[in-house]
Amino acid sequence: MLSWFVPQWLQDSLAAKTQTALLRVLAAGPIPQHVAFVMDGNRRYARMHSKEVQEGHAEGYVALRRQMLEICMRLGIRCISAYSFSIENFKRSPKEVETLMKLAEEKLLELCEHGELLETYDVRLNVIGRTELLPERVQAAVRKVEDLTRYNDRAILNLCMPYMSRDEMATAVQAAVQHALEVGDENHVITEKDVDAHLMTTVSGSPPLDILIRTSGVRR
Repeated sequence: MLSWFVPQWLQDSLAAKTQTALLRVLAAGPIPQHVAFVMDGNRRYARMHSKEVQEGHAEGYVALRRQMLEICMRLGIRCISAYSFSIENFKRSPKEVETLMKLAEEKLLELCEHGELLETYDVRLNVIGRTELLPERVQAAVRKVEDLTRYNDRAILNLCMPYMSRDEMATAVQAAVQHALEVGDENHVITEKDVDAHLMTTVSGSPPLDILIRTSGVRR
């Protein structure tokens, strides 16, 4: 009923003030150091709203940037990870994969040119995963944004693409074994600590993960 007679600008102002007040309350308690988001549900969202799949993916990026990322930064969370593209996603239709690659390139370059949020919060951006599987043009965009933010040290944003947790664990075990062989310790027993030291997020300087959120709300 309120929206029938309250001007939109006043509704937006009230919403912004409410959000600010809520953030102050949340910031008063223990703040997690690392929060991760599984960016799924974009296709379901598009179908539910009679939109093209690419529109769903594009709006998912906007939600990440304007809502999750900014709110987390204002709360003082040190590190944010977004699982945005699985290695398994390459099995989707060529058209959808090409759309996702084009969107990734576009948004990475956009961060380079209009990265106000990264600059405001001094965020270093890492792209984590099997980046060699990405088209060369996307790899070039990855290198550009990583180089641009390399010396930002207040917060970290990890974009995990193309990524799978099983692949990361297998890669970490292989790296731990290789390290033991290189230092000449063939009898070394690989421990959880060794594997953890070679995880992609650890190598990127990220603290241990505290909270994992699926944006679609789906439970698996």
